[in-house]
Amino acid sequence: MILEIERVAHGGVCVAHAPDGRVVFVRHALPGEQVRVAVTEERSAYLRADAVEVVRASPSRVEPPCPYAGPGRCGGCDWQHVSLDEQRQLKAAVVREQLQRLAGIDLDVAVEPVPGDDDGLGWRTRLRLAVGPDGRAGLHRHRSHEIEPIADCLIAVPGADIPDVVGRSWPEGAEVNVDVSATGERALSTGTPDRTVTERAAGREWQVPVGGFWQVHPGAADTLVATVTDMLAPRPDDVLLDLYAGVGLFAGALAPSVRAAVAVESDRRAARAAVANLAGLPVTVVADRVDRWLRTRQDGSPVDLVVLDPPRKGAGRDVVTRVAGLRPRAVAYVACEPSALARDLATFAGLGYRLAALRAFDLFPMTAHVECVALLDAGP
Repeated sequence: MILEIERVAHGGVCVAHAPDGRVVFVRHALPGEQVRVAVTEERSAYLRADAVEVVRASPSRVEPPCPYAGPGRCGGCDWQHVSLDEQRQLKAAVVREQLQRLAGIDLDVAVEPVPGDDDGLGWRTRLRLAVGPDGRAGLHRHRSHEIEPIADCLIAVPGADIPDVVGRSWPEGAEVNVDVSATGERALSTGTPDRTVTERAAGREWQVPVGGFWQVHPGAADTLVATVTDMLAPRPDDVLLDLYAGVGLFAGALAPSVRAAVAVESDRRAARAAVANLAGLPVTVVADRVDRWLRTRQDGSPVDLVVLDPPRKGAGRDVVTRVAGLRPRAVAYVACEPSALARDLATFAGLGYRLAALRAFDLFPMTAHVECVALLDAGP
C-alpha cells in the first residue's frame, strides 16, 4: 500500500490509515511523508508495517548513518533516518500526547540535549548483545528473536569496542553484557558476575555491578542529579526517601544537603554497592522491594522529600498511593517511560499532588526513548 503518514505515535512508529480504515503503525517513516509500506503484522483492529519506499520525503529525513538500520534490520534504533533536532521534536510530541491522554495534563514539552551530544552517536556505555547458533553476538531485529549480524554499533561509545565483541565466539543463546565506565573500565560478561566497575558522577565515584543498572548516556547521571536537586530544593532539616535507589546515586548526591535519607532498592547486588557507595553519609540502605517496604514501614517519622526512579513499568498505583500518604513536601519522579509516568501522575493528582514542573532529556538519541523528570507538590 501507499500511505499518507499522519503523526508520530509512542514507540518509534508513526500513524497512518489503511484503505479499510484500520490504523497502521509504520516504522521508518515521518509525519507528512507518503510511503509505500510492507505489512509486518496484521490484527483485526490495526496493522504494523515498515516503510520500504519513500514516495514523498519529509525535509527532516536524512540518510541513516548506520548500515544496519532499516526495514527488517537491527531493532536497536528507531530514528536513524531523522535529523537530531526533529527526533527531539517527535519525542516531545509523544510526551505531550501521553500526558494529555492518560493524565489530562496539557503541557508544552521541550526535549533537551545533554552536554557533549553533538550528533547522537557514540554515547551508549552499556549494551546487551544476543548470541546466535553460530556463536556470534549481534542485536535483535525489531519485534523478533532473530539476530542481526553487525560489525559495529555506531551509538556505542568507542571504548565498548563492538568489533572485538562480535569477532569473538560466545556460547549459543548467551547474552553478552558490555559495560564501559566513566573511568575507562571495560567489562565483558555473560550472566551476572560478582564484579563492579567504577563510575564517576555528582563529584563522587560509584561502584556499579557489571550488568547492573546505571544510566547509559555519559551525560545522564550528572544531568539528572542536577535537575532533581534543583527541583527538590533540599533543606538541612529534611528527611529524604530515595525509592528504587539503584547504587545510591540520588541519595548520595542529596545526602550532604539533608538531615537523613533512606535508600530502598530490591536488587541485592545494587543494594550492596549502595552500602559501599554511601558509607560515611547519613543514609540508611534498605534491600527490599519498594512496595513491600512502604507497606511494612515501622518508622512513622515525617518525610519531606521523595525521589522516585522506578523501572520502565512505573511506580504503580499502590506505591504512588503510599508515597502520597506520607505527605512529602515534594516528589521528584524520574521516568524513562512517558506512558507510565502519565498514569502515575494521574494517580498523584487524585491524591492531591499536582505536576509543578517537568523537564525532558534526550538521553537515548536515535531511539524513541526519552527521560523525564517531574516535580510534584501538594500545591498552595
